[in-house]
Amino acid sequence: MDLGLKGKLAVVTGGSKGIGAAVARALAAEGCKVHIVSRTAAALAEKAAEIMAETGATVTWSALDLSDSTVIKDLLSMTGTPAILINNAGAIPAGDLLNIDEARWREAWDLKVFGYINMCRAYYAAMKERGEGVIINVTGLAADRFDAGYVAGTTGNAGLNAFSRAVGGRSLNDGIRVLAISPGAVATERIETLMRARAQQQYGDPERWQSYLGNLPAGRAAKTEEVADVVAFLASDRAGFVSGTVVTVDGGHGGNMGSFS
Repeated sequence: MDLGLKGKLAVVTGGSKGIGAAVARALAAEGCKVHIVSRTAAALAEKAAEIMAETGATVTWSALDLSDSTVIKDLLSMTGTPAILINNAGAIPAGDLLNIDEARWREAWDLKVFGYINMCRAYYAAMKERGEGVIINVTGLAADRFDAGYVAGTTGNAGLNAFSRAVGGRSLNDGIRVLAISPGAVATERIETLMRARAQQQYGDPERWQSYLGNLPAGRAAKTEEVADVVAFLASDRAGFVSGTVVTVDGGHGGNMGSFS
């Protein structure tokens, strides 16, 4: 299936590893020009070179801390108005209400929650002026599987899903589609970190983290490519009437409400 993405510019935050890197690769493989963003210049340069070698696409990058809203204007000036924005940057720590203090909570939300909102505000305005664009916010299954042991992430992802539904509910009036994709457990360094923290809380032993894999569909986490391919489709005109919704990619895990345990 030709997704019709050839030549379009896509900006992907959190694009140096994990889901973001897989999304950047998938879009590049479809012929997009891709601009990846994260905090670490060396990781971005390495990933950009890798994707270009694999796909032949143009991949540029910016090393920026998107928790600082003042840099977003600079990023928009560098990229210009893209056809596609994928908000993916952010890593909210595991922990319950008593483990995550205000400073740590705010720091995490400044990147993922307010970072997404501020990126949407800036890029939506530019897309509206042009009359077209797609914004996809990568959230997470904790938005629906309320988890006291991941309380900052549960609350933040739920808010971003609501935000995506609210803005995307009328964004087509401006020629823009806004939606969220909510992955379950995905095979990245981050999911291991979260499961290690959960094992430490529950068992007092972070090395028991793999015991949680048995509770996942098919006993495994999703591949990053399985998420990225859905993002690529949703970013294309093939999904031209999809807006103001949350698409879950979790292997059915959301049907069994509760935590990893």
